[in-house]
Amino acid sequence: MSKIKTLGEFIIENQSSFPYSTGELSKLLNSLRLAAKMVNHEVNKAGLVDIIGGAGDVNVQGEDQQKLDVFANDKFIQAITNRDIACGIVSEEVDDFIAINGSDESNNGKYVVLMDPLDGSSNIDVNASVGTIFSIFRRITPVGTPVQLEDFLQPGKDQVAAGYVIYGTSTMLVYSTGDGVNGFTLNPAIGSFYLSHPDIKIPKTGNIYSVNEGNYTHFPQGVKKYIKYCQQEEDDRPYTSRYIGSLVSDFHRNMIKGGIYLYPNSTKNKEGKLRLLYEANPIAYLAEQAGGKAISSNQRILEIIPSDIHQRIPFFCGSTEMIEKLESFLKD
Repeated sequence: MSKIKTLGEFIIENQSSFPYSTGELSKLLNSLRLAAKMVNHEVNKAGLVDIIGGAGDVNVQGEDQQKLDVFANDKFIQAITNRDIACGIVSEEVDDFIAINGSDESNNGKYVVLMDPLDGSSNIDVNASVGTIFSIFRRITPVGTPVQLEDFLQPGKDQVAAGYVIYGTSTMLVYSTGDGVNGFTLNPAIGSFYLSHPDIKIPKTGNIYSVNEGNYTHFPQGVKKYIKYCQQEEDDRPYTSRYIGSLVSDFHRNMIKGGIYLYPNSTKNKEGKLRLLYEANPIAYLAEQAGGKAISSNQRILEIIPSDIHQRIPFFCGSTEMIEKLESFLKD
């Protein structure tokens, strides 16, 4: 029986397949692994200590911050900063980008990290799954100079790594560096992530659709028609409706089982709700690496040129055949 690889062993063994095999990206991934374990520890004891509930502040998105939002944000920023590998960070919880070492000092870090430290945090109080999403780019301004806004406003196709952590019945870290998608499950007894889901592939089609149907009346006509199509009794339909309200959880389920996730623009959110840089881009990257597809109404997600670090967009991703069927409704 072959030995099950730990995440650390896997990162080292596959370092040569990274776009830039200097070891720095490996160290950055390891810092994210460390922060994920700290956040997991707090999530698992959330019902026992004063860590659930609102923090009393509102973030840049206009959303009430949860205590775990603040904790997760602090831990990931701390872990990334301590490694001296990244030169800048964008977080859902912070208005502007964070220049590591300060804007007036030179920085030799070659990467920028964009993240949603705790996706689905409104689920904390009811013990439902939450997650962390991250995206990594190689900076485009000269190494040794202060990080600039342009380092973060890169199209998703230029990501060198992306992934998420899902804190559920088990805790998993799923990521890709452009050579497929692999998932690692945390063994809480010894604190190590083990390769549990090698080379994940999204089924070409599925029978699950994930959308907040409470907003149905506000959706564009093409999306409404597609939802009705999913509900019709014909061929392999009706599909099963499954919606958790955590992007990580909904996408993870659909990636394993096959399905489609929809978060369209609406009359309430005319630009869409999900953020391009640290939600849509990393999830789209993983979807494509696993053989799926991700679009924003009429455009491939990974080709969108960002205009703002907190830019919102319509977002659809999942099994290729289901996305292509949706596209036919959107075109009509």
